[in-house]
Amino acid sequence: MNQQTLIMEVSEEESELLAAIRNYNKSFPDGYPQLLWYAQELFDNIIRQPYY
Repeated sequence: MNQQTLIMEVSEEESELLAAIRNYNKSFPDGYPQLLWYAQELFDNIIRQPYY
């Protein structure tokens, strides 16, 4: 499979999220619960959520 590379600017938080997702994919199933939780936490912190 031939993949294309896309170059774009990302924030430090976005870069950390991408790295967490890649680490999760590499370690599945051994590191599944902790790495998935970590990636989800990073995602939740990045997205804009309404404050109640």
